[in-house]
Amino acid sequence: MANKTLSMQKIRQILLFLMRGYSEREIVKQTGISRPTVHLYACFFQETGKDHDTLLGLKDSELKALFGKLKSTKAEPEDPRKIHFILQVPYFISELKRVGVTRYLLWQEYLEPFPGGYQYSRFCELLDEEMSRRKPAMHFNHNAGELLEIDFAGSKLQYITDEGEVIECPVLVAVLPFSGYTYLRALPNASLPHLIHALNEMLSYFGGVPMNAISDNMKQWVTRTSRYEPTFPDMIQAWAQHNRIGILATRPVAPKDKASVEGSVLIAYRRVYALMRNDTFRSLGQLNKGIADKLELHHLQNFQKKTYSRKELFTTQEQPLLAPLPESPYQLRHYTKAKVQKNYHVVLGEDWHFYSVPYTYLGKEVNLVYCSDHLEIYHQMERIAIHPRSYKKHGYTTSLDHMPENHRKLAEQRGWNPEYYLARALENGPYTHEFFLKLMESKITIHQAYGPCLGILRMMASYSGARVEAACKRALRGNRYNYGVIETILKNNMDLHEDRPAPSSPIPAHNNLRGAMAYKDLFDSH
Repeated sequence: MANKTLSMQKIRQILLFLMRGYSEREIVKQTGISRPTVHLYACFFQETGKDHDTLLGLKDSELKALFGKLKSTKAEPEDPRKIHFILQVPYFISELKRVGVTRYLLWQEYLEPFPGGYQYSRFCELLDEEMSRRKPAMHFNHNAGELLEIDFAGSKLQYITDEGEVIECPVLVAVLPFSGYTYLRALPNASLPHLIHALNEMLSYFGGVPMNAISDNMKQWVTRTSRYEPTFPDMIQAWAQHNRIGILATRPVAPKDKASVEGSVLIAYRRVYALMRNDTFRSLGQLNKGIADKLELHHLQNFQKKTYSRKELFTTQEQPLLAPLPESPYQLRHYTKAKVQKNYHVVLGEDWHFYSVPYTYLGKEVNLVYCSDHLEIYHQMERIAIHPRSYKKHGYTTSLDHMPENHRKLAEQRGWNPEYYLARALENGPYTHEFFLKLMESKITIHQAYGPCLGILRMMASYSGARVEAACKRALRGNRYNYGVIETILKNNMDLHEDRPAPSSPIPAHNNLRGAMAYKDLFDSH
């Protein structure tokens, strides 16, 4: 029953729209009258037993009298508890904003002057209804290709291995709000590497890149929440830069900021989960194939009360506006941090290898981004160096451009880098090269090896390259690799005996010589 009687003009307006075949929802849009009131008057018109044309022909007084009779038969006395409760709702809402005030406390206070009031569960239910009624919802108009909403479904899907183990899988849901075109995929787990892989496949599925992507404050997407400027993981930022897509986060505890994907999760439950509930899958691939099949059927169904589907809307109006995909998908990389040392190098702890950066960044904290082939070094999102990745422990990869002027000149004069010394050693011989490698690996830093290497190279002038090669060959039999070992071998002429054959026995060979076998029978007899 309407709390307030509409004017005759509004009543006749509702009658006119009903006569023309408008739905109640369309009448609400045209007149601004609330949906419950339109529905109530539509029921009144039906109960009169008269058609809409006849009702419109009645005079205002006759129409008013007719509604008066209906109201008298329909009116019910309003519950005094409801009246008492409604009057206090503004007070309840304001008090809930205060620190420490709970619904249970307000319910206890509510019962003190009115012991016959609602029980706690009904009190909370009515309070929710009134708070929802007093809080308006904003309608968002989405532009094609502008936004992508991402979330994980609350419920997981599963498959069963050949051994009978049940594996539960989180399900990623992504939707383009303009067309409602949706991407669903089950993941092995919800870790960031698997999420990045799924995001790459998602963009390939859409065949383009939207302008922005938004998700809630899940840990894979946001490292520090903020209403105004959230912080995103380095891997997510790198993925976004690679694909040239803006990344956004919803306001904390504001699910309506991504209402489309919330709705898509509900649709997924009804049109994917429900239809697969009796199916058995034996692998993650089979599970995702089942999801894809059900999702395709969903995309082909027309919207309610519309003559086109999500797929039609996506392919005709949204997909052409998506930005092109990058030439290659984002390659999963690893991220770590390091501090630039005094020798303008940073160490990658996984390999314990050192890489140079411009010397002006001494003491700065930098981000290392690396894959199997390359390592990139960033300072405040700006790349300051890139190197081929080296797996040589305690080795150094140094660029002359990163050195200060005086270091660069010295390096150019003396070959102050590992490649120079190794090349010189290889020119002298394979044993010299191998010894230099061992020497470099034995030092904590590569700079500690430069002096010994230089000293050994200079010995070639005093002893010749051949003797140094022989000395290195002899030194490789041991486990000490330094300048002093080679110096000792050369000074004591130990290298000169390196290739001499073992001396022959002074006793000539003849038949009277007996070996060990000659005494075997003698020992056996005793």
